[in-house]
Amino acid sequence: MEEAAARSGWTRFWEQGRWWKALILAVGYLAIYEPASLLMAPFVPFIGDAGSASYVLVLIVVPVLIGSLILVGFGASLGWLRGLFARQDVPGRGWMWIAVAVVLLFNVLRFASIDYDAAGFDWAAAWLLAGLVIGFSEEVLTRGYVVRVMRSAGRSELAVGLVSAALFSLLHATNLFTGQALVPTVLQMLYTFFFGLCMYLALRVTGTIIAPILLHASTDPSVFMQGAYPLQSSVGSLAQLGNIVLVLVGVVLLVVFLLTERRAAHHRQPAPVDRGRLA
Repeated sequence: MEEAAARSGWTRFWEQGRWWKALILAVGYLAIYEPASLLMAPFVPFIGDAGSASYVLVLIVVPVLIGSLILVGFGASLGWLRGLFARQDVPGRGWMWIAVAVVLLFNVLRFASIDYDAAGFDWAAAWLLAGLVIGFSEEVLTRGYVVRVMRSAGRSELAVGLVSAALFSLLHATNLFTGQALVPTVLQMLYTFFFGLCMYLALRVTGTIIAPILLHASTDPSVFMQGAYPLQSSVGSLAQLGNIVLVLVGVVLLVVFLLTERRAAHHRQPAPVDRGRLA
């Protein structure tokens, strides 16, 4: 009986949306992922260098997979999993397809300009698996649970999109603690904010979280693989502009998002009552 009461209390806590609960989710995920990464540290002497498939599997895939399983368990404990993958009831707008197109275009360009012979099948396959678990975990967290919490709090879609992108960017601030310098970390957070915004727009316009998961799953491996084993070609040179282009396009999409959501909110406001006529 006590267990049922505790469980219902747990469910009520998360169903009663508050914006700060979205922050708790992001911090909680980091509190799980970072220790999981540290647990893998003793295996470093046995897994080869950063260019090996075992390195990617042990130090990237396993910690993120642990985080993914905990996220699934969290959603299952609240009965959120079915709704997570159900059709979204918040419609998108045609211009939001630009976010999908830009991300997809540069992912294709990067995959087309990788020296797969030099990279090796095992390493490439390991990175594709890493991209899948990263895309799943980070999108379920930020475009799944965070979006649900913000919407249940009655926040506008403008707030939902911006908080989702901001918390996604915040996840990458922890790279400071792994030895990454301040300036690259700040630039990474800038990029990930606009990437997160694009993923929110992909969620809106496609109506399913599967779209941002797959887009995200193809982004990380294409970036790292093309960066490590680039083919010297015009396609490769164009692909390397992807991050800059995404930020520039993201700025434009952010402005359009702000304007359209504010206009929509204005139109949803009830018209003022003419009291003179009522009299």
